[in-house]
Amino acid sequence: MPRARRATKIVATLGPSSSDPALLQKMIEAGVNVVRLNFSHGTAQDHIDRAALVRAAAQRAGREVAIMADLQGPKIRVGKFAEGKVQLEQGMKFVLDASRTEPGDQKGVGLDYKDLPRDVKAGDTLLLNDGLIVLTVDSVKGEQVRTTVKVAGVLSNNKGINKQGGGLTAPALTGKDMEDIRTAMSFQADYVAVSFPKNATDMEMARQLCNVAGSEWGHRPGLIAKIERAEAIPNLEAICRASDGIMVARGDLAIEVGNAAVPALQKRMIRMARELDIVVITATHMMESMITNPVPTRAEVSDVANAVLDGTDAVMTSAETASGKFPLETIIEMANICSEAEKAEDVKLDADFTGTTFKRIDQSIAMGALFTAYHLGCKAIVALTDSGSTPLWMSRHRIHIPIYALTPKLVTQRKMALYRNVRPLLMDQSAERDTALADAEAHLKKRGIVASGDIYAITCGEPMGAPGGTNMLKIVRAS
Repeated sequence: MPRARRATKIVATLGPSSSDPALLQKMIEAGVNVVRLNFSHGTAQDHIDRAALVRAAAQRAGREVAIMADLQGPKIRVGKFAEGKVQLEQGMKFVLDASRTEPGDQKGVGLDYKDLPRDVKAGDTLLLNDGLIVLTVDSVKGEQVRTTVKVAGVLSNNKGINKQGGGLTAPALTGKDMEDIRTAMSFQADYVAVSFPKNATDMEMARQLCNVAGSEWGHRPGLIAKIERAEAIPNLEAICRASDGIMVARGDLAIEVGNAAVPALQKRMIRMARELDIVVITATHMMESMITNPVPTRAEVSDVANAVLDGTDAVMTSAETASGKFPLETIIEMANICSEAEKAEDVKLDADFTGTTFKRIDQSIAMGALFTAYHLGCKAIVALTDSGSTPLWMSRHRIHIPIYALTPKLVTQRKMALYRNVRPLLMDQSAERDTALADAEAHLKKRGIVASGDIYAITCGEPMGAPGGTNMLKIVRAS
């Protein structure tokens, strides 16, 4: 530090392409803030080992990153084929059979998801393999879903199934997910991403499971709801209120609601998350061409930039860094796009606060720090924080002044790695206010964040160290 200023955070999926310790260190140095572990692949020990790999790489890079455990969710998939795949032609008949045990062929295939025959009826449309194959349901006979191929293609082992418009009853949390939560808590994952939640109850159940599993270590992770079911859209606000953040999971969501509906939904979700003081990650296909190419397409550049301009906290890579040829280059490109897009952002703090009232003292102090720092042209905004709440509130508003969050808790530092425009730093805090403020300035000077004569805003609480106790704003000229 300091490095090129970038407010938007980057979530990178770890996989075979990025598991080399030296490469992962370079990716963190290039801008990765959160590492995603995809629990759809690998064993419990694989994830434990990868978490240790991330922590070691971050330590060598001299930066703390958050770890996000992404649960697999229900396996709504076809079974396996005798020859690994079949070619489906338009107009042919194809049977999805929940009772079938033998490998599939040209006429039909078994199902990992045994409840499909009870979830569909004649006339429904099923989309397989990310929507590349489309089947129309002709009838349901016992355990067999009899269909006609509407859009042809190659169907291979274990490809996913979506129902157009939603309506599959699979629960968001499976037995495997519950085991994976225990694994994630064993290495204190900072965030747990829940796949396919339909309502707030799904998130509340996930939180309860995480808190119970984490109690042995006194750990409570942040919960991220992946918005990828059509049923989640009418319940979006309730899901947001039950979560610490949401992910705009554009892949499955697009299959269920249609590609054309997703851009407007993305903007709505980002806006709602910011209004409700939770974080938001924009994901899926952001830099897809960089799986095989060293540079992104112009459309991908625009996609990332538009998410930044919408106000997303983070943008995410999937296969680009997990299995692609250019994981480091992807992070470098993504960081540059974010930085450039942020230069074009309008700061509208005055408008943000018009007609707004705050009932909490700590939230009022946070907003006061933003407003004052903006109009005074402060070099930095500094928050002494125990829980991270004050920096989170500050991060909900656009401001071209960096927010430095100083906390004595490593778990809080890591969790704040996902907050837009927040640079979390670890610092022991004195119980005496004036000593704590002097220590904070020394900490900032040591890192070149402020120099003598610079003006900065700093918030803290008295008594020091009480979560939710921020009650003081001070404007300081560095000595």
